Amino acid sequence: MTAADMTGGRGSGSAKGQAGLLDELRWRGMLHQHSSGLAERLATGPRIKGYNGFDPTGPSLHIGHLVPIFGLIQLQRAGGVPVVVVGGGTAMIGDPSGSSAERLLLSRATVEENVGGIQSQLTRFLDFDGPNGAEVVDNYEWLSSYSLLRFLRDIGKHLTVPYMLAKDSVQIRLDAGLSFTEFSYMLLQAADFLHLYRSGGVELQMGGADQWGNMTAGLELIRKEFGAGDGQDLAFAVSYPLLTNESGTKFGKTAAGTSVWLDREKTSPFQFYQYWLDADDRDVGRYLRTFTLFDRAKIEGLEADMAANPEARLAQKAVAYDLTARVHGDDEARRAVRVSQAAFSKDPIRDPDVLEILFDNVDNFEFTSEDLAGGALRIAIVSGQYASNGEARRAISQGGLSINDERAKAPEDAVPELVGGRYLVLRPGKRSLRIGRLKD
Repeated sequence: MTAADMTGGRGSGSAKGQAGLLDELRWRGMLHQHSSGLAERLATGPRIKGYNGFDPTGPSLHIGHLVPIFGLIQLQRAGGVPVVVVGGGTAMIGDPSGSSAERLLLSRATVEENVGGIQSQLTRFLDFDGPNGAEVVDNYEWLSSYSLLRFLRDIGKHLTVPYMLAKDSVQIRLDAGLSFTEFSYMLLQAADFLHLYRSGGVELQMGGADQWGNMTAGLELIRKEFGAGDGQDLAFAVSYPLLTNESGTKFGKTAAGTSVWLDREKTSPFQFYQYWLDADDRDVGRYLRTFTLFDRAKIEGLEADMAANPEARLAQKAVAYDLTARVHGDDEARRAVRVSQAAFSKDPIRDPDVLEILFDNVDNFEFTSEDLAGGALRIAIVSGQYASNGEARRAISQGGLSINDERAKAPEDAVPELVGGRYLVLRPGKRSLRIGRLKD
């Protein structure tokens, strides 16, 4: 598979190569800070290898991981080699960065299962073939080989306790309590960088702004291990800004507070598409830059369209389709568009396939033949939309309920013919939708 195949025609490689990587990250809003010497190394050195770690604490990545994933994509587009470190070892410890409580420790069997799922998902984003094909490694392979004494002698001796205590990720957790297990995470991540630098020629670590302390600890360890002075840059680090919504909602969460996953069993393609389609106008410009490979002209054109005609939500539709197609494939993306349009259109929904998808993704209920015989009022109550017969009667008498897009005029009205012999579409309001299904 070529890099063009991986982008699906949605973007091309960087014309400036490695020398333009930092500028590309900067205009996309993906550059928080970088260590000294990196710009010169990218401009003058050979192909660079850069890595980002992903701890497999669950069987699937979620959209909170997309920033570092797209950072690796941008590295690869610039000509560098992305290295994915799946933290089979560090996932068994727990990273205090950005956490308010200690992570539950996982068994090796659970971690191995999670690693498999994550590796599969990453193939949808990165090209694993060619001269700068991506590599995947598991840090359990080298971390598990350390004895306690060897780790303390080889790694622990290089980083002082005051140096580690000064890191923000540690300071934030000190008052709430920080176990020695989590305190050691910085050393483990630094050991990762040292191993990758020594054995694989990996010179660059990439990660979120909350990882900066861990990343610079790796730089310090490499300098001390290889005897370089403070003015010599042997390895480098770059961090991304942490992404939050303008509304204050933590990025990657739905309105209900649940995570949006890349695994279709945890977040359906329709739900995934709808999350991006519902993006606030204040956020969608950053999403276009960070989560697509559209060029500057296309992004600025979509932003202009959004400013001139915000109700069309063209920018949201572009992000939603592009990401859904990347994660779930073009067929699923087209299906999600069709279902979304049907759900919020004024036109009646008459496609049973669309209703089957909607039933699994919106408020739903089941009904029996006896419920149908009870007329509009009985279906209204069975749907769960109304708390009492009186409330349902008032809604119907005021014209506030349609069934299969026919307005119910009286509580005793007959229920319209089922769609596909099985489904009912209840619309209690302009933007409210419930799907009913006949029980088998």
